[in-house]
Amino acid sequence: MNKVRAGILGGAGYTGGELLRLLINHPQVDLIFVHSRSHAGSLVSSIHRDLLGDTALQFTGAVSGDIDVVFLCLGHGESEKNLSAFDPHVKVIDLSQDFRISSPGPRPFVYGLPEMNREKIKQATNVANPGCFATAIQLALLPLAQNGLLLSDITISCTTGSTGAGQSLTETSHFSWRQNNLSVYKAFDHQHLAEIHKSIEHLQPGFNNKLLMFPQRGSFTRGILACLNLSCNESYEALLKLYTGYYQEHPFVQVSNTSIDLKQVVNTNKCVLYLEKQGSQLMVVSIIDNLLKGASGQAVQNMNLLFGLEERSGLKLKASAF
Repeated sequence: MNKVRAGILGGAGYTGGELLRLLINHPQVDLIFVHSRSHAGSLVSSIHRDLLGDTALQFTGAVSGDIDVVFLCLGHGESEKNLSAFDPHVKVIDLSQDFRISSPGPRPFVYGLPEMNREKIKQATNVANPGCFATAIQLALLPLAQNGLLLSDITISCTTGSTGAGQSLTETSHFSWRQNNLSVYKAFDHQHLAEIHKSIEHLQPGFNNKLLMFPQRGSFTRGILACLNLSCNESYEALLKLYTGYYQEHPFVQVSNTSIDLKQVVNTNKCVLYLEKQGSQLMVVSIIDNLLKGASGQAVQNMNLLFGLEERSGLKLKASAF
């Protein structure tokens, strides 16, 4: 089988850097170009210094149409503007939020959460990669939604690392502000809520309860821990069987019998879930790496499905557990 010819638009940021790391080591991919307006002509390794010695690629200010797939790692609102640069036969994986809710224009996009839409992704041409918080939260809820068990409001406390804010320096991503600090932001009104609602309503029509989301900025670099609380009358044993059964055929989601911590998933494309029950209250903890399963790793997982490759290809990564 010929290798998949890939290009990246917006390769200088955090998600672009992670995507580069994955694609240049993917056994079935040839990375043809990495586009960046601000760094055109510079060596990729001069910006992503962890890639020194791994690639001689340079950033380019031009794009090539002689590819099979393009990854759009652009700012929100920018992806739609760049679609016309590529012929319809070129598959598109968009990492922004531009096409997660709807697909304006002539190109239909499939929502790229493999644990919900794997078969649709396999038949798609264009994929809208989910948001990082949305991925962690949806993976905690999919088995319940599919079985009509989301019957109460859901409280979500979730903490993300500083890379979730992007590479541009802001007050709340600056080391001296972030270090030894913790804050809540966008309470009740985070932009990822819309795509979470859409997925739940697809699996459990008529869902009309509240998602009460309280995102926090953590004093660490990468990862998301989401802790969800809701009412559920099913027994712990029945719920554990439900979750393990749902994810049995999905290689990147694991259900743990013991309490979990973020270092189990940092630097991997995994999501690990943990359930705890007290009376009618159910707690579900979900952990992912925001730059991998929450962004670039999931994008490569979607590419593998689009081209009929083994789903884990290029994604057998070890966690930074210590």
